[in-house]
Amino acid sequence: MVERIEKQGLQVATELVAFVEERALPGTGISADTFWQGLSTLAHEFGPRNRALLDKRESIQQQVDAWHLAQKGQVHDPAAYKAFLEEIGYLVPEGPDFSVETANVDPEIAAIPGPQLVVPITNARFALNAANARWGNLYDALYGTDVLGDLPTGSGYDEARGARVIDWAKGFLDKAAPLDGAKWADVTSIAVGEKLALATADGEVSLIDPSKYLGHMTQGDWTGVLLENNHLKIEVLMNRGVGPGVTDPAGIAAVNLESAMSTIMDCEDSVACVDAEDKVVAYGNWLGLMKRDLAEEVTKGGKSFTRKLHDDATYTAPDGSTFTVKCRALMLVRNVGHLMTNPAVLDRDGNEIGEGLMDALVTVMIAMHDLQSEGGNSEHGSVYVVKPKMHGPEEVAFSDEIFAKVEDILGLPRNTVKMGIMDEERRTSVNLKECIRAAKGRVAFINTGFLDRTGDEIHTSMEAGAFLRKGEMKTTPWILSYEDRNVDIGLACGLQGKAQIGKGMWAMPDLMGAMLEQKIGHPKSGANCAWVPSPTAATLHATHYHEVDVLARQEEIKAGGARGTLDDLLTVPVMDGQNLSDEEIAAEVENNAQGILGYVVRWIDQGVGCSKVPDINDVGLMEDRATCRISSQGLANWLHHGVVSEAQVMAAMQKMAAVVDRQNAGDASYRPMAPDFSGVAFQAACDLVFKGRVQPSGYTEPVLHARRLELKAQG
Repeated sequence: MVERIEKQGLQVATELVAFVEERALPGTGISADTFWQGLSTLAHEFGPRNRALLDKRESIQQQVDAWHLAQKGQVHDPAAYKAFLEEIGYLVPEGPDFSVETANVDPEIAAIPGPQLVVPITNARFALNAANARWGNLYDALYGTDVLGDLPTGSGYDEARGARVIDWAKGFLDKAAPLDGAKWADVTSIAVGEKLALATADGEVSLIDPSKYLGHMTQGDWTGVLLENNHLKIEVLMNRGVGPGVTDPAGIAAVNLESAMSTIMDCEDSVACVDAEDKVVAYGNWLGLMKRDLAEEVTKGGKSFTRKLHDDATYTAPDGSTFTVKCRALMLVRNVGHLMTNPAVLDRDGNEIGEGLMDALVTVMIAMHDLQSEGGNSEHGSVYVVKPKMHGPEEVAFSDEIFAKVEDILGLPRNTVKMGIMDEERRTSVNLKECIRAAKGRVAFINTGFLDRTGDEIHTSMEAGAFLRKGEMKTTPWILSYEDRNVDIGLACGLQGKAQIGKGMWAMPDLMGAMLEQKIGHPKSGANCAWVPSPTAATLHATHYHEVDVLARQEEIKAGGARGTLDDLLTVPVMDGQNLSDEEIAAEVENNAQGILGYVVRWIDQGVGCSKVPDINDVGLMEDRATCRISSQGLANWLHHGVVSEAQVMAAMQKMAAVVDRQNAGDASYRPMAPDFSGVAFQAACDLVFKGRVQPSGYTEPVLHARRLELKAQG
């Protein structure tokens, strides 16, 4: 039984009251009465409007379903389909051109393209690692991954591998900061001061572009050279007594790259927060980051140490003045969307309040600790909140109103809160220009995401027919148009220099060689940030932004005109008479089933919302609710259209449960699903598939939250 305290017409779980009043509010200047009255206003004035928007989603979905059913057996008429979507308000009229008015945006958002990390805020160690991933050691990133074509073997240092790493890194320097008449491998000594003096066996050399030299620092035996290319900094560290510096001709011991320029601290898809207990963990870690006192005890190699946020570094410029170099990523916080409620707070009628309303007030209030400090997260007095899963301009406008009310409650200037619009729902994609317009005073981020976007594509057009397999959808006209239009529209709406235009996650953290080959496509697309799964991946992906000048690429795209079309975006990726073999069908079903089970069993049994889950081929994939959504909707669609039977899918689920059990055999806290298949986790996975067609927008949260609460109630 949840213990509650009455607060301004709300019934609030005692642990949330204690957190807010004893930990979060002190130091903000906001009284408890002001906070609780503000939350009550959000719950009772904005809550009914939130529910009305969700009802509108369902009404529109029913009309779309009815249209596809009425067209069954007929040749698809794109013009009639588009006219129908306009008639029901799915497609809204597009207004005149405009430019966003977002102001007071930090340079990591506005001016410095680079990688972006997304981490579950409930894991303090991951959150600290992500915040500290502003800088990464390129030598380490290369040595420990498969970028060189193989992985390190043995437990000791492999000198031959180390030499290959150094060759790769110096080759990178040759492109990012080229020397006049020499290579970095030729350098035998480096002297710092008013200019950067590099010596080789043939004499002194210099940078082709001397302006790339920003400054230097000296600490004991360490000397650092700070360079810059494409707005990103590079630190070349010398120490002839440490590591590679012992044998390096110039004493170079490390090459550090500015890596994760920003990181999203996630309260949504990558966490499993179902009640007040969970929310306090999430909010508590965000508080620790904003107050800069979050710490975590870590044990490695038998040694324990305290991990905390890095301090900034001081460098000396060529003219002798000093300047500060930031050593922490700019932190954004992702709230939940409009759909979910949470039992942490009940309104005056005993209903759970919208979790997104609670997130908005609590996370912004916590960020006031940063706004009131020097040298904190934001240099320009802004709070960055990513808002996911909004359907169309009306819902974006509603979020804009929520943040305006939060600013009023907390006494913050208008548009202190900057909004990230995740372009991951179909009704947002087709109306993206108007979605941006609806938040033009505070929008600081848009992005694309194949997984959630495809999940909504399937659910929206569930009645249109059987969908293509996941892998095939990646090359269809709608997804290509979606990716291009996101950049084109963002640039046309003036986001350049004021906001991030982002791309989605590289989901295979162990395959860094493949990432280096493929993810360069993101900066080439004109996106000034893209998601990566780890600090190591951020360091490696940063090399792409040295190779591609994204701001220049954006100018080329603007000059070339729009690429993707709305007609392509509205093309539904159904199989259209394609015949799959029994083997192809079985492979797709088992692949989806295994992915769902591997993710859900950890979510339900252990409360892990994001983790590296082995796929059916034992390749580790970073999984969150978005991956679960596309897999469950794909199976639900095939069931609905008779591509597979319930018996076939259940057989695959049971077969894959045994596979997942084997993959988790080394986890002492893991509870096997096979052979009785009666556990809550297996039932949750089955619900996502067999009840997937009737889940709101195909989301996984309602099933996962209900089943996790069921398990927690069992103790």
